[in-house]
Amino acid sequence: MLDYGLDLSDVKRDIALPDLELEGDELDALVSAQDDWSAPTPAVGWTIAHQIAHLAVADANVVIAIRTPEAFDAVLKHAEAVGSRAADLDADAGAAKPRAVLLDEWRAGRAEVAAALRDIPLDHGFPWFGSELTATLMVPLRLMETWAHGQDVFDALGVPHPPTGRLRHVAALGVAGLELSFYAAQLPTPAAPFRVELKGPDGETWAWGPEDAVQRVQGSAFDFCLRVTQRRPLAETDLTAVGADARKWLEIARVFL
Repeated sequence: MLDYGLDLSDVKRDIALPDLELEGDELDALVSAQDDWSAPTPAVGWTIAHQIAHLAVADANVVIAIRTPEAFDAVLKHAEAVGSRAADLDADAGAAKPRAVLLDEWRAGRAEVAAALRDIPLDHGFPWFGSELTATLMVPLRLMETWAHGQDVFDALGVPHPPTGRLRHVAALGVAGLELSFYAAQLPTPAAPFRVELKGPDGETWAWGPEDAVQRVQGSAFDFCLRVTQRRPLAETDLTAVGADARKWLEIARVFL
């Protein structure tokens, strides 16, 4: 399977990749101004240091997958060996490093990821967890994860996280992940088309799906992204749904397995 079967063809690399870099820079500015990374975040057991460590590990894995795909098998075997504890163990190890060391590693990894994703042909597949990926999916995937874990840090510090136009890539990933959401919930994917209309941060409307679709989701792009990354429960968003399937989707929405 390529790109988990998700269609992200409307996300253009020449726009999304600079946005990925900006997303990392914004989080960098926030955390580099903090001398203490021990504050707990909404993820149970994870401090700010854990969040940055997790991003750094994921970036390192992306570089391995693209630059030396034959070595990625060791990454897969490690993940299989430790199972569901993999993310926690890797984050624990990274968080134990001195703050300055972890920050330098994360910065270097972000630069390497951007270079690797810029160099690789869009149709060139490389190994990943459960699927072979291309840069078409990996760019918005890295942006989504940077934004979502960044949201955890913003929440931990009690700092507002201003929405930007970069959320369009995260929202597109969320829309594309509709089938994945039902699959993860072990529910059949609805056959009827969906219409998604989101209000962007500058007041513009971002829309996906046929205008006459019965199943409809509306709300702010910011809240939609919070929901599909499971950073907010549905009740704490402004999202509205028309149709039982649309409502169910918002209840189970996710952009990762």
